[in-house]
Amino acid sequence: MASSTRLQELIALGQSPWLDYIRKDMLHNGELQQQIAQGLCGVTSNPSIFENAIAKSELYKEDIQQLAQSGATSIDIYDSLVKADISLAADSLRPVYDASKGADGYVSLEVPPDLCDDHERTVAEAKRLWQWIDKPNLMIKVPATSQGLLAIEELIGEGIPINVTLLFTMNDYRQVASAYLRGLERRAASGQELHSVASVASIFVSRLDTAIEGLAAEKDVADLIGKVAVANSRAIYREFSRMFSSHRFAKLQALGAHVQRPLWASTGTKNQALSDVLYINELIGPNTVNTMPPATLAAFLDHGVAKLEVDQHASEDVGVLAQCEKAGIDIESLGQELKQKGLVQFKDSFTHLMAAIEEAMAKHS
Repeated sequence: MASSTRLQELIALGQSPWLDYIRKDMLHNGELQQQIAQGLCGVTSNPSIFENAIAKSELYKEDIQQLAQSGATSIDIYDSLVKADISLAADSLRPVYDASKGADGYVSLEVPPDLCDDHERTVAEAKRLWQWIDKPNLMIKVPATSQGLLAIEELIGEGIPINVTLLFTMNDYRQVASAYLRGLERRAASGQELHSVASVASIFVSRLDTAIEGLAAEKDVADLIGKVAVANSRAIYREFSRMFSSHRFAKLQALGAHVQRPLWASTGTKNQALSDVLYINELIGPNTVNTMPPATLAAFLDHGVAKLEVDQHASEDVGVLAQCEKAGIDIESLGQELKQKGLVQFKDSFTHLMAAIEEAMAKHS
């Protein structure tokens, strides 16, 4: 009998390992299937991932040519390329989705980032993508902006699986979890079933530590490097446990509702002085997801340690966050700055991607 992989050990501890990456070649050469066999449970994408895949490789040039020759516009071409990749990934993960009865096996696709300040357009685009891709294991990604929160509530009420992205702080988390609960309550009030509604709340981890590093000399907090993001994420996990053990959620759970799992995103270690599996090892626990970039996934498979950690260090975490506050580091304000930078990054990636498609079209017009 074959020994289990470290990803399968994560699953046994209640955490679902997902891959934060998608590209055409991995969908055709057996790479994704191999990772699924090792225990991979899902795939996430974002505008930056698609920019790197489509604009910074030669893999899509022929497809772009053929679509351009057929009269497709640049946005038509983008839609076609993305639909092909997302659909193949969803089909590969469908057995995981079926075996888990809809708890796992998802592939995430983000609404265009220029819609983040308009909840009505976000809702319309999310519905379009959901109907167009037409896969039950598709998750639509919506940023946790003020308008995004309105969209999340409405989309959950419609029964569309949602990956809420770009969370950084406790306040972000509480607002997102509350929007999810309101969406479930709206759905229940209209007499619709809840058991098929899935959602994750994506907390971005390493970017917070990178920001803390930039403040280390100014604030004299060098001893906090590599600790704040983990402590912040664990505190959010404790809030998740509190909110989803409440009487309010119990009523929804009795109707078939699932918890909205915290998803640890941005888990590649940026600081080479820190462990390359830091944001995996330290955040393992029940009802969580960790979406890993390829290098981090490979590192965890090689030398990660699958052990319950996320709810084991409350006093230590409180101390780290208190030290931040004492040093004058406002994690809430820092998180909102990081969210805005993330939105700009995704908007820029989408703009660069569309420009690259138009350039490829022009070469073959």
